[in-house]
Amino acid sequence: MEDAINSDLGDFERFMTGREAIGQAYISGDAGPLAAISARHDPATFFSPQGGYVQGAADVLATNEDGARHFLPGGQTQFEILHMSADGDLGYWVGVQHANVRMEGQHDPVPMHLRITEIFRREDGSWKLIHRHADPRASQPPAGQ
Repeated sequence: MEDAINSDLGDFERFMTGREAIGQAYISGDAGPLAAISARHDPATFFSPQGGYVQGAADVLATNEDGARHFLPGGQTQFEILHMSADGDLGYWVGVQHANVRMEGQHDPVPMHLRITEIFRREDGSWKLIHRHADPRASQPPAGQ
């Protein structure tokens, strides 16, 4: 049993090595890589940094594609993964996404620090994003928190 869990985690860790590059593409206005890892089957949800939510795989995909259109090339993002795990057909990571983004209508880069929870499930042998919860970090926390 432990070998299966380690295998699942190793597979998920390999997948996660490319997840940050997908985020980079998105904040540069390219939703294609995110679409490639997005769930095609329900359930799927997105809790946006603005406080709303979208439910259903097709609606989440459309929301992500629309959202990418507001970003311009030239931004940078980095994931600070606090922990992640996978077991069977489910995997997740939680952490903070730090970014300086360029957005339409904004002259200066916009700093973003989002608390992130993402949940993935395997669909047809590939990890697919079924839930993303992103909300703004209120302030810089004390060290270790």
